[in-house]
Formats: sequence, C-alpha cells, structure tokens
Amino acid sequence: MSETPNLSGKTALVTGASRGIGRAVALGLAKAGAHVLALARTQGGLEELDDEIKAQGAEAGGKASLITLDLTADDNIERLTEALGARFDKLDILFGNAAALGELGPLTDVDPKIWNHVLALNLTVNWRLIRALDPLLRRSEDARVLFLTSRVGGEQARAYWGPYGVSKAALEHLAETYALENAQSSISVGVVDPGAMRTAMRASAMPGEDPQTLPAPEEIVPMIYEALAAHPGPFKRWVFREWMESA
Repeated sequence: MSETPNLSGKTALVTGASRGIGRAVALGLAKAGAHVLALARTQGGLEELDDEIKAQGAEAGGKASLITLDLTADDNIERLTEALGARFDKLDILFGNAAALGELGPLTDVDPKIWNHVLALNLTVNWRLIRALDPLLRRSEDARVLFLTSRVGGEQARAYWGPYGVSKAALEHLAETYALENAQSSISVGVVDPGAMRTAMRASAMPGEDPQTLPAPEEIVPMIYEALAAHPGPFKRWVFREWMESA
C-alpha cells in the first residue's frame, strides 16, 4: 500500500466533497498536508468534513476551505475561477468527483431533463473546469488532474444505464484528449475507476445489495496517493480492483 505523501504547500480542488469518495479523498489529501478546496452543494456536509479534517490533527498542516456551489448553474464555474485566481497563485490537484446517476431504464424512456442534467454534471462541468482552471494548473510545477470514471461507460456499455454510461465514456475521452494536449506541459491527467463502493449512489443504483460487502470509500485513498505520486507520463486509467490485486 502507498505511504501518505507529503502534500504540504499543495492546493487541491475536490468536487463533490461532502460525501462518499469525494469526502474520503478530501480527508486523505488534507491528512497528507494539502490545502483542500472542498466543493459541494451541501453546506452541512462540508462543515462536517471540515470538522473531520480538523479532528485529524494539524501535524501535516492540512486544512480545508469550504465552497458551497452548484457547478451546473449559470456562470458559477467562471466566478469560482476568478475567486481562486485572486487568492491562490496556482492549483496543484484537481479531483473531479461530482456526478449524478440519473435514472436507470431504457434509453427511450429517459426524461430529457434528467439526460441533460447527467451529461451537464458528469461531462460538461468537467470540461468547463479544465477550461477555466487551466491557467492555474499551468502555474504548478507538477499539476495532477484526476476524474472519477466508471466501468459502466468507461469499459463497457450496460443496458439501462444510458445517461450515466454515456457521460462516463465521454468523460474518459475528454480526459485523454486533455492529457494528449498537455503531453509537453507540467499537467498530468488520468481517470480513476473505483468500481462498486459503499456510497449513496451505489445504494441508489443497487438497493438490494448489502453495502457491507463493498469497500468503503476510504479504501481508495492509498491508490489516489499513488496516482498523485506517479511519474508524469501518458494518460492512465487507474482501476481500484486491479490496483488491489497488484498491491
């Protein structure tokens, strides 16, 4: 398993940070010493995260700044970038985690509003983030951009998972394109496939499944550490189940 790295002096933006994998990664980055910009729509969830980060202790110097924001609304991303640019010289880590499942069912039955929301949050928001944050990322000597993907869409199509699967397939293409465009820059890009985990989204998709049979979100943090520490190189798809087997 990967050791906790020293991320002191690093600034990390984590979207969807109030629960699940986003919360676990935010806690892990703060534990490693990073200044975590924790973004989510739920203020209460962010405040609980902040309390947990403070409870971890300040040995490594990690801390959090809380950002309550709906990424899909109007020009929120552009205003966010303006605010970050005024406060920070650079952005070292972007962990794009915020996502929506939408509804499970035949493509022909999907509500257009749900389709548009899932594609907006899972795909377009991440394009808007890299578009807006690219200047801050380029100011980092060794920036890392990781997006949360899924086996559904990323590796294979699955019946009745249309909006979610399509959005993740497109997200991987977006991430790899951004990686290729930054092959000669200080920005490294990858995607993280966590597989089935004990999250609210998984419970919504599989209500009859025993969550105790699934890994807790915290278990993915050592792999995230390794992804952040990996030598810059070609686009990489980090798969938790494969990483566990090789660990």
